[in-house]
Amino acid sequence: MSSRRPLVAGNWKMNKTGVEAREHIARVQALLGDGEQPADVAVCAPFTALEAAVRAASGSAIQVYAQAVHEAPSGARTGEISAGMIVATGARGTLVGHSERRAACETDAQVAARVRAARDAGLDVIVCVGESLEQREAGETEAWLDGQVRAALSQVRPDEVGAIAIAYEPIWAIGTGRTATPETAQEACAQVRAVAGATLDPEALRVIYGGSVTPDNARELMVQPDIDGALVGGASLDPESFAAIVAAALCRVP
Repeated sequence: MSSRRPLVAGNWKMNKTGVEAREHIARVQALLGDGEQPADVAVCAPFTALEAAVRAASGSAIQVYAQAVHEAPSGARTGEISAGMIVATGARGTLVGHSERRAACETDAQVAARVRAARDAGLDVIVCVGESLEQREAGETEAWLDGQVRAALSQVRPDEVGAIAIAYEPIWAIGTGRTATPETAQEACAQVRAVAGATLDPEALRVIYGGSVTPDNARELMVQPDIDGALVGGASLDPESFAAIVAAALCRVP
């Protein structure tokens, strides 16, 4: 059994106001209870709800992450948020390179720069990688993941392994109700770990799976040797479902 502590993160995407964030976190915390959790637990809130989420999570086991970050510290970049702005909310970390951001033209070079900017500000990072259905069917998954992982970690130092997690999220399984089989997810996460091993200690690096994770499939995914948790989309919007996915991480506890 791996000694890596699992990570379960809920990505709310464009959902929840500040008031809704407070109510949601209070409910999740009540469901999780005050005892030791089987995983590190995070919620990735929209920028407008970050401060409210941080206040609501204070003193609990729940960490708060942003959903994206810009590489520049300031400037004429309407609608963007800097790492310093995220830090000022009290948030612990940020997602970088989510497929929905990449689809909006976030490049590998930008992902690398944004990972570096987040780390320089002291933020933890969950960096997302994954292939489309077309790429998988064309037999390009391995090359695609190799390129994304190498690019994302190109400015990361080996001693930062504890602050980095990589989320493998097959684009064809995000929001579609279609989930990679445990064997398919394991194969991809093992590859991500092997490629990342050129930069970071592969035995310390957390690799998590994202793509229509639910309470029904969470355990069979997380029991795989190279899957150290989950990046949860739609199911994270329901407190009961999200808490059940956190509980499924017990399968990873030695």
